[in-house]
Formats: sequence, structure tokens, C-alpha cells
Amino acid sequence: MNMKKTLSITKNGLFRRLYSKGKSAAYFDMVVYTMKNGAGQNRLGITASTKIGCAVVRNRIRRRIREAYRSIEDNVLPGVNIVVVARSSIKDRPMPLVRDSLRKLLKKVDVWVD
Repeated sequence: MNMKKTLSITKNGLFRRLYSKGKSAAYFDMVVYTMKNGAGQNRLGITASTKIGCAVVRNRIRRRIREAYRSIEDNVLPGVNIVVVARSSIKDRPMPLVRDSLRKLLKKVDVWVD
């Protein structure tokens, strides 16, 4: 059984710190902010603005991003806080493209290990 390696970011202050001091990279369907956290575990936060759609749509997008991350998390450096900000164009993207976008962004911010 695979042990869960990534925790959720729930504190607003942590999101704000990543936005202001973290490394960022943008693609047309999402933006990623990262920062080393000094712990051995990764933490993932996902935000989807109300501009994207109703709660059902936003929650579906969050689930899809979380699943995309889960499928590639073995290649992410340990000890990193990651915040993914969804953009409205992600609604129409198939799952493999969401995963590819996330992979490209994580490579751009230097937290990807091949």
C-alpha cells in the first residue's frame, strides 16, 4: 500500500507567504507557486476562484488537480510547499493535459526529479 506523502495546505498565511515569496510559473490553465518548507514532506494547496464557476465546478477542478498531482508526486522533490491556482481554461482540459501542464510547471520551478 502506498503511503500518502503530501499534506494539504489549509492556513491562509501559508498561501499568502507562497504568493509573495515563492517561486512561480504560469501556464494558460494554472499557476504554480513553490517554496522549500524544511520538513521532509510536501504540502499541496489548490485554489479555484469563484470566477471559474459554481462550487460544483470549482470542487471538480480541485479534485482533478489533486489527482494529477497524486499521479506524479513520486517525481516531486520532498520538502516543498506547492500552491496551484486554477485558471478558467482548465474547465475544458482533459485529465492527461492537466497532468502535463502540472508537470511542465513543476519542472519550471525546479522541484521536479526525473
